[in-house]
Amino acid sequence: MLALLHTFSWQELRHHPWRSAAAVAAVMLGVALAFAVHVINSSALDEFSQAVRAVNGQPDLELRAMQGPLPEALYGQLASHPQVLRASPWLELSTLAQANPSEATPQGTSPAPARVVLRVVGADALLLPAVAPALMPRAFAGSERLAMLAPATVFLNAAALQALGLATDGSGAATLRLHTGLPTSTSYTVRVAGTVAAGGAPLAVMDIGAAQDLWGQEGRLTRIDLQLQPGTDRAAFQQALRSMPGWPANTMLAEPGDAVQRIGNLSRAYRVNLTVLALVALFTGAFLVFSVLALSVAQRAPQFALLAVLGATPRQRLALVLAESALLGLVGSAAGIALGTALAATALQLLGGDLGGGYFAGVQPSLQWSTPAALLYGTLGVAAALVGGWWPAQSARHLPPAQTLKGLGAAAGRGSGATDGIILIAAGALLASAPPIFGIALAAYFAIGLLLVGGIALLPWGMAWLLQRLRPLVAGRLLLVLPLERARRMRGTAAIAVGGVVASLSLAVALTVMVASFRGSVTEWLDAVLPSPLYVRSALSAAGGEAALLPPGFDEAVAQLPGVVRVQPLRASTLQMDAKRPALTLLSRPLAGDPARWLPLVGVALPVPAGRMGVYISEAVVDLYGLKPGMEWPALSRSFSTLAQERQAQTAIFFIAGVWRDYVRQSGAVAMDRTDYLRLTGDARASDLALWPRDGTDLAQLQQAIRALAAPGAATEAEMGAGAAGLEFVSSGDIRERSLRIFDRSFAVTYWLQAVAIGIGLFGVAASFSAQVLARRKEFGLLAHLGLTRRQILAVVAGEGAAWTGVGAAVGVLLGLAVAFVLVHVVNPQSFHWTMELRVPATRLVALCAAVVASGTLTAWLAGRAAAGQDAVLAVKEDW
Repeated sequence: MLALLHTFSWQELRHHPWRSAAAVAAVMLGVALAFAVHVINSSALDEFSQAVRAVNGQPDLELRAMQGPLPEALYGQLASHPQVLRASPWLELSTLAQANPSEATPQGTSPAPARVVLRVVGADALLLPAVAPALMPRAFAGSERLAMLAPATVFLNAAALQALGLATDGSGAATLRLHTGLPTSTSYTVRVAGTVAAGGAPLAVMDIGAAQDLWGQEGRLTRIDLQLQPGTDRAAFQQALRSMPGWPANTMLAEPGDAVQRIGNLSRAYRVNLTVLALVALFTGAFLVFSVLALSVAQRAPQFALLAVLGATPRQRLALVLAESALLGLVGSAAGIALGTALAATALQLLGGDLGGGYFAGVQPSLQWSTPAALLYGTLGVAAALVGGWWPAQSARHLPPAQTLKGLGAAAGRGSGATDGIILIAAGALLASAPPIFGIALAAYFAIGLLLVGGIALLPWGMAWLLQRLRPLVAGRLLLVLPLERARRMRGTAAIAVGGVVASLSLAVALTVMVASFRGSVTEWLDAVLPSPLYVRSALSAAGGEAALLPPGFDEAVAQLPGVVRVQPLRASTLQMDAKRPALTLLSRPLAGDPARWLPLVGVALPVPAGRMGVYISEAVVDLYGLKPGMEWPALSRSFSTLAQERQAQTAIFFIAGVWRDYVRQSGAVAMDRTDYLRLTGDARASDLALWPRDGTDLAQLQQAIRALAAPGAATEAEMGAGAAGLEFVSSGDIRERSLRIFDRSFAVTYWLQAVAIGIGLFGVAASFSAQVLARRKEFGLLAHLGLTRRQILAVVAGEGAAWTGVGAAVGVLLGLAVAFVLVHVVNPQSFHWTMELRVPATRLVALCAAVVASGTLTAWLAGRAAAGQDAVLAVKEDW
């Protein structure tokens, strides 16, 4: 009997390879997408971790300021501390580098070499072998022995050499022009004397004293790395430092792995969401396996009945179908792992590893293949195939042999009660209100799964309720009574067919509504945060840091130009409030009087009490730091303490006056009035200028006048050209268009995963209807003997397909809207810490439903055409 069962399965695979290939393809795509997303994300994070370890070394603790630089005097105190084995000072800067055209390699020659964002690290060369070996300089042949200690001398890593088009062997003297901001004359020429082994983004290493002299940073450090004496208690050491007299209040100690943890936490929600979306394809693939095996079992019903007569037990028939589904899942999973590896390698080569999220910009990771991950996703593929094959296996198990051999078919499908479905939906609603787990919306994801399964479980009851109300409306109309009566008596079978429609369409509707809601909210947000028609910023803004700032007084000079009505300066700087969390962005802009005019506030701003400075925090700060309007923020006051002491100002007491919506800075942002910022820091430099030109002003002449301010005293055309290159002008329309283009690129993977899920789901719908229609060949033959024409039979079948898919589309839209509500109002706030309004793109959803209904109708018609032919008439003779 065992050999007979094996032969039975082999004959099915051999005679119907297309069905097996369809199921294998569904599992393969689901596994491939999920595994590819995992490999890409893990490769990018691993590459970032290696780059951080190479640059930062492995200290016990890192000392940094919450904002601004560290005073160099702290280095002396720490280096002489009895519990410190070694202290190493660091100065980190960001600039734009440009190679001398005459000194570039032939591959890199061009009339105007491109500017490259270059991270400059100033270090103590004598300490590098012990604290960061990957940054140890390797001099070119011909360079002096002590080149690392020479002024204006840098050592580049491989990424910097490649980006700048310089020879890797040091052939020929090479110099770089480092642009450090406006005025355009503040740029420096440095000599490239060798290389460093550190990977990652373009990097330059130089002596810390030379870096301080070159950039005018005397007495300032970015961080101090500490290696403690063996046996030192880190917690007690940190407490001792904080209690030292005169110790700056705005300093913090971080663990060496905190930088990797920060970027990991920041990108985790994006990575998890991509993985879940990829598993959606696997979920719909399970329905395709179900449909294919349901078709197979329906067509082989007489053979299953014969096996039962020959002695095959119900359990053996169940195991036979499950073994077939497991085989399909195993082959599909193996192929999916191979395809996923290829997709990951291609994506890493073309996209760099961030998949549009922007978390790993500048990182070019290599493929990191993981055997445990491959086994995990392969197991998920097999499990999905087994789940899809469970119900067809149950049909084969409970198949009545005598009835089936007589051609009477299986017993009427019995619709299940609504209790299970209601319980699942209620459980999903409860889980949707649960808080995130470890910062991930795990409960919300489970809630979505329960809503989908519960909605599909309610289909038999819903179909019975609907058909019962339609019955009086079709009385006396034969072509309408026939499909209605069959659907009513076989509502369990009808619900199974409609389940494929609901599964695929509900997920497609949910993703469509979520993306439309997000895009619409971002568009409105851009209108709120871009009030002026023209914006000016430094051309070095890509480098960030000091290089991206406009000089003091530049905004006042621009405001004096005759074609300008108003100028609003904006300053953006980093603010590290927690060593384990990504840095906040501190924004200062004019807010006095009416903050709601310049910020998209959530709710109403609170009045600021006397003696307090009002700040406005983004939604991410509320979630990450547990703050809310009406609270004071002492930690923010400490971050300004050193700056206030330097300028003999009083430390501010900040009051949280409101919350605003920010779709750019996932890690959080704090906005404060520019007057308060100037009072605390005395730093009048700005990052951007918002301009309101007078009506009728020639914008080209206005831009030329502003460029002339960027090159004061320029007498030659070359000097004027330098001033022109130092500024960027962009309109609010261009910013909006660019932002939406970035948004669409970020969701490109989402669109693709959605299309794959829809395709798999529609194929499953087609296979499901084929299974239902082809199993009714004798029924169609009987209708033909009773006098119905072939055209009428096809009309009945097409009507069934249209009705069933119509009901499935309606239920799928309702269920998809419920899932979209969870995605928009639960998953997004918990994962990305922002809220948005639910927007339903009715036209797009109608087109999607029409495509599904048309697909189901056409599939039913084609299947009915094959089943209602001459063979159907002859099939009736089998019962004579």
